[in-house]
Amino acid sequence: MAERTVTIASRSGLHARPASIFAKAAAEQPAIVTIEKVGGSAVKASSILMLMTLGAGHGDEVVLRAEGEGSEESVDALGDLLEKDLDEQE
Repeated sequence: MAERTVTIASRSGLHARPASIFAKAAAEQPAIVTIEKVGGSAVKASSILMLMTLGAGHGDEVVLRAEGEGSEESVDALGDLLEKDLDEQE
C-alpha cells in the first residue's frame, strides 16, 4: 500500500471543478485510490460525490492511499495534481 499526505492548493478546495478533475484522474489510475481528510473517513477518490462529502478546503491536508499494481505512481500523480490550483486548469 502506498500513502501520501498532501495539502489542497485549489482556492475553492476540493469542490466542483477541482473535484471533477481529480475524480477523473483518479479513475484513470491503475490502482484503487482512497482519499481522506486527516482524522476523517476514507472515500473512493474516483467518486466526485464522495469527494464533495469530504469538505476539503484550501490548505487542508488529505491522505491518499492506493492498493494494487501502480500504487506508488497513482498516489504520486494524484498528490501532484492536488498540489496545483485546479481552479485554473483548462
